[in-house]
Amino acid sequence: MNCRIKKENIKLFASDFDGIFTDGKLTVYSDGTTSKKIDYKDIMAIANLLKANIHVAVISGETSKAIEVLKQKFPSIDIFQNIRNKLEVLQALVDKYNLTKENVVYTGDDINDIKCLEYASLAFTVENAHKNVKKMKNINIIRKNGGEGAVREIADLLI
Repeated sequence: MNCRIKKENIKLFASDFDGIFTDGKLTVYSDGTTSKKIDYKDIMAIANLLKANIHVAVISGETSKAIEVLKQKFPSIDIFQNIRNKLEVLQALVDKYNLTKENVVYTGDDINDIKCLEYASLAFTVENAHKNVKKMKNINIIRKNGGEGAVREIADLLI
């Protein structure tokens, strides 16, 4: 982890959803319904981050009922779905909470997360992330794959 970042400066944990909270897979059933899996360790991670007075935001390029489940469980988290410009949303969150980019942690796994990963003071990705994300200079690669407790691993490092 980037040692220049002080844990007490972290005020916002923002993350992509698919490939971080999930394994990035979408199960499509014969009746057309779909499902995604979320690890309960990651749900506990959200609770722990909120308890540590760290704002939590999910910024997804897709729309998912699984994200809505998180919002129902944790009404105070910020949820953004079907987002094409994630950096714009992240910067709006920084303004909303009167923060600076030094207060921001971002976690993402694919090329549409790169601008947010570059912006954040502390950037994380999962072991099975896209190769271009894993090559970034400022990236911290955790041991877990997406959907296997990755958010919990990061939260434990931050708290």
